[in-house]
Amino acid sequence: MTTRQIVGKGMVPKHAQLRAILVDMCTNQLSPGDALPSERQLCLDHGVSRVTVREALGQLVADGLAVRVHGRGTFVAERAHRSELRLASFHEDMRRLGLEPGTVVLSIDQDAPSPATAAVLQMTEKQQAWHVRRLRLADGTPISIDDAWYSADLLPELDSVDFTVSIYETLATRFGYPIDRAEQTVGAGPASSETAALLGIRTGAAVMTFDRIAYSGDQAIEHAYSWFRADRYQLHMTLADR
Repeated sequence: MTTRQIVGKGMVPKHAQLRAILVDMCTNQLSPGDALPSERQLCLDHGVSRVTVREALGQLVADGLAVRVHGRGTFVAERAHRSELRLASFHEDMRRLGLEPGTVVLSIDQDAPSPATAAVLQMTEKQQAWHVRRLRLADGTPISIDDAWYSADLLPELDSVDFTVSIYETLATRFGYPIDRAEQTVGAGPASSETAALLGIRTGAAVMTFDRIAYSGDQAIEHAYSWFRADRYQLHMTLADR
């Protein structure tokens, strides 16, 4: 690994110069899980102060390129999985990325949905819905939590299906409701203590939030809320002016 002496002249601050060097290390020279040089070594290699090194490393951590482990040092972060914004089940999405999808079923209950969910699923206030909560994995790593609702009248035997496989495939093959359209709102927020514990992140860490309504024809089949780890999952989309 080559070293570069950082100069103090010009318009680029020293910490920004060092950050560029460290970004190149993380993306081109090292692999996820590899240790970055110690603060002392970076000071010696690049002729900068400990303050400059800490500022540059702090920016890398904030950008999700590195992680700090107390008492051990700073390491290259795992690469985030980048998903195309398209209609697909979690299983399809992960397999397209070359990852092995996994699911842990947290709970399956029949309950009264919120008024908003009941309206979305075209249900009356007296009707019951299946409430399914699942932890979704990619190559064994927790990626998201799904909290989904389905009309019990429309899908009376839904509690008997295998929720560890693609639910969209099951809806199509067993119940005759292929999902062909969805409306989705994406946001962001801090992870609650429960969400953080399930995803293996700290409480308050950033998560991406999804509010999704999936349709088969004109019939709303699923209303789901999801929380994705922002450090392991990205969305990619192509935009055009028309």
